[in-house]
Amino acid sequence: MRLKISLSSTKANYLIPFNYNHILSAIIYRKIADLDLAAKLHFSKDFKFFTFSQIYFSDWKRIKQGFVSKDGKISFYISSPNDQLIKSLVEGHLENTEVDFKGTKLLVEQIELLKKPEFKDKMNMRTMSPVSASIKREVDGKLKIWDLGPGDERFYESIQKNLYNKYVKFYGDYDGNKWIRIKPNMKTAKRRRIEIKGDFHRGYMIKFEMEADARLMEFAYDCGLGERNSMGFGMVDAL
Repeated sequence: MRLKISLSSTKANYLIPFNYNHILSAIIYRKIADLDLAAKLHFSKDFKFFTFSQIYFSDWKRIKQGFVSKDGKISFYISSPNDQLIKSLVEGHLENTEVDFKGTKLLVEQIELLKKPEFKDKMNMRTMSPVSASIKREVDGKLKIWDLGPGDERFYESIQKNLYNKYVKFYGDYDGNKWIRIKPNMKTAKRRRIEIKGDFHRGYMIKFEMEADARLMEFAYDCGLGERNSMGFGMVDAL
């Protein structure tokens, strides 16, 4: 299930910092009406089975400090295969129609439950937040996280393994074809470097063609591709 959340500020020219992922993540956790579910997700060291998009503006400009919403309006999307989580988020936004965005109160203008596309075994997709994939690499005798890019075949191997593992963890089993093929449109690839609590992560906004079992295609839509989904990476949409 997928939601579109539309927010507005009481003032125009509202500033959004470049690195806002941790702010949106905090808003999402605070809006989960089921407090037990919120705590379980927050403290889990495993997959959390949700993702969210980058922020979208209706009228904006970029300045040195970040993005300025000229009309004070912003929106973003939340997606999860966990229907309980999505319903709890709807309830949380309806109970309190304000959100705290880094000390500023924003009004929840609209919550939309979006209709899913028809999933096929071959689809054209685009990212709504950067897709991230990594490996562990030895540097100076220590293992460090090394972010991969869409020009590296290991990028796609990591995405395939991650998607399959998430599916099995969520549903308990998978009896279909594990094979996943992603054909990127490299002309559309744009690197994003995002800071989250002092750590920098790299991901890519990109359009691509994907071939996979329709069940895995739907799960990628609901849960996200690649790593760090619950921190706002890997949300995709059908073209």
